[in-house]
Amino acid sequence: MNLKRLILLSLAIVVITALMVVAAPAQRANAATCSLQYTVQRGNTLYGIARMFGTTVADLQSINGMAAETRIWAGQKLCIRLDYSDTPMTTYTVQRGDTLYSISRRTLVSVDVLMRINHITNPNRIYVGQVLLIPTYSS
Repeated sequence: MNLKRLILLSLAIVVITALMVVAAPAQRANAATCSLQYTVQRGNTLYGIARMFGTTVADLQSINGMAAETRIWAGQKLCIRLDYSDTPMTTYTVQRGDTLYSISRRTLVSVDVLMRINHITNPNRIYVGQVLLIPTYSS
């Protein structure tokens, strides 16, 4: 490796390390309000993650110290605050053949959120006629 590449690589490592040190305090400061950590998957967007967990992009940015940043990457850990007291809800009555997973896919709300909101401890135990609360979102 020539000297120029070695210098550029060293500089890149220093910059990345500095950025990590600067970003870390913002995330630690909000750890007390973090209900769970979500690992970003390939193809995720902040908007999609916000919908999945019944929150807003602004709240995700705030709790994760992202300012106005909207870029995320696969493998990134995001703090999710689960507080549904002000979230508008609708209801869904479980039909024959439904699973929490199928309801999750249909409503774009994660299985974890459905379980938390509806106080379900076993995701395989829902029954026909059961009324579930589903967070709704404005577009």
